[in-house]
Amino acid sequence: MTHLIAPSVLSADFANLQRDVEMINSSEADWFHVDIMDGVFVPNISFGFPVMEAIKRYAKKPLDVHLMIVNPDHYIEQFAAAGASIITVHYEACVHLNRTIQAIHQAGVKACVALNPHTPVELLTDILPMLDMVLVMSVNPGFGGQQFIPNTLLKIRRLKAMAALVNPDLLIEVDGGVSVTNMPELLAAGADVFVAGNAIFGASSPEGMIAEMKRISASSFSNI
Repeated sequence: MTHLIAPSVLSADFANLQRDVEMINSSEADWFHVDIMDGVFVPNISFGFPVMEAIKRYAKKPLDVHLMIVNPDHYIEQFAAAGASIITVHYEACVHLNRTIQAIHQAGVKACVALNPHTPVELLTDILPMLDMVLVMSVNPGFGGQQFIPNTLLKIRRLKAMAALVNPDLLIEVDGGVSVTNMPELLAAGADVFVAGNAIFGASSPEGMIAEMKRISASSFSNI
C-alpha cells in the first residue's frame, strides 16, 4: 500500500472553506483530517457538527475525524451520522476503551486510537487486535505549527513490531510537524498515514505540496 495523505482542514482558510475542500478533492490527497477540540481535553476549541456537516457536503474523500474531547462516547453516533469514515479517540480520554471501540464499529465506522507524546504504545497491547488504525501524536495536541518530537520515530517502530504479531493490517498515522523533510524517516519507521496542516496550506501551491508528499519514499531516507 502506498502511503496516505490527510490534509488537516484545521489549517484551511475558513473564509474560503468550500474552496479549500474542493482543492483537496482535486488533489492527490486521500482523506480529510478533521480535528474536533472541546477546550477541555486540549486547550483550544475548533468546530463542531455544523462545520463538519458543511465539509461533508462538498468532500468527495473520507473524513478522518480526530476527537480531542472528553467523553467521546457521548458523540460517536452523531459523528458517524455527520459523515465520519474513521473516528479517532484518545487513549487518555477513554475510561472504558474496549467499549468505546466497540461502539465506533457498531456505528459502522473504522476505529482509531490516538496516543499523546508521553503515552507509551505498549498500553495498547490488549486493544490492538480490535483497531483499524493508531494515531501517534508527534506534537502535543491542541495547536498547529508545533515542532516535531523526534521520539515519535521510536514509538512508531515499536508499534509496527507489535502490530506485526497481532494485527498486520493496522494503519499507523502520524500527526504533528509532518513535512517533506521528515516523511522519508517516518515512512522507514513504519508510518502509513500522514496528517499535515501548515505544511500543506502554508505552501505556495497546496495541491503541489500534496503531490510532492505522495511521491516521497522511504528509500530517500539515507540512514535506512
